[in-house]
Amino acid sequence: MHPALASTLERIAAREDCSPTALPPLYDAVDPGAVATVLESPADATVRFEYDGYHVVVGPDPHSVSVSETEQ
Repeated sequence: MHPALASTLERIAAREDCSPTALPPLYDAVDPGAVATVLESPADATVRFEYDGYHVVVGPDPHSVSVSETEQ
């Protein structure tokens, strides 16, 4: 798993006070392999997606991860 995706899961798990393994599968929201391919490309890229009630933004630096609750 790409480090940015692992960081995403860790941040959401911390907010939910649970283990990352207790969260729903990430692939239900996004294709982790495709995200890794985009983040590892030479172009500056930003990936945005919704996951388990959170808005996630990764990039343009692949180590830059932002997690915020979606508005309901």
